[in-house]
Amino acid sequence: MSAALQTEAEAPRHSIALEINAVSHQFELHGGRLPVLDAINLRLAPGEFVALLGPSGCGKSTLLRLVAGLEPPSAGEVLADGQRITGPDPSRILVFQDPTLFPWRTVRKNVAIGLEARGLLRTHQARIDNALALVRLERFADAYPHQLSGGMAQRAAIARALVNDPQLLLLDEPFGKLDSLTRLSMQNELLALWQKVGFTALMVTHDVEEALLLSDRVIVLSDRPARIVAEFVVDKPQPRRRDDPDLVQLRQTVLATLGPIRD
Repeated sequence: MSAALQTEAEAPRHSIALEINAVSHQFELHGGRLPVLDAINLRLAPGEFVALLGPSGCGKSTLLRLVAGLEPPSAGEVLADGQRITGPDPSRILVFQDPTLFPWRTVRKNVAIGLEARGLLRTHQARIDNALALVRLERFADAYPHQLSGGMAQRAAIARALVNDPQLLLLDEPFGKLDSLTRLSMQNELLALWQKVGFTALMVTHDVEEALLLSDRVIVLSDRPARIVAEFVVDKPQPRRRDDPDLVQLRQTVLATLGPIRD
């Protein structure tokens, strides 16, 4: 059964429901106001994987920041399991395009940062081992970031997120700076992690094929201020084939909906 079709009672316990209700947002810029998001309404079922597509600078990353609780929306509300999000929480983790690993810390110590900050390091060492195993970095636990490939560094960043046992994983173009072969490999690894752990996932990407391969639904946003202009349900079992005729056709439809993208 697709995660999108699970009821809340059937969903894995490591996932949460997400509601974005009439969320608008604006920035103060040069003494004026820059509208970024315009009345976004979106719901994710527990355990669902949803991808966000849209023009560069339209507000996709801003929406992730609001869901992460890094800042409040200018209007509307964001709810996790029915509770209003008012700040960051370990149950909601944001993974960025850059791994942002501390170069003076080993992989293990980078992964441990969240537990260390929460005073849980002594009692939760097994979580670090489990997170490293999930991303296949056990043998590189004592390596430093400069000794890792780009894909390995991003896997370490994902392990740093997973060590907190998140119920919602927010992904901001996590593979955008990787070479094409590494990106394909990382897509498969993320899919396997999602299926194994069962978290809810909301991912920003510019790669239409990536969105269709990984997600249950693809949400298309307009140019700034972003509004939802289309939603596509990807009703195909996993794993999916890139040359699946249905996905190829859906890719063309999504691209036509996006139209000319302005950077």
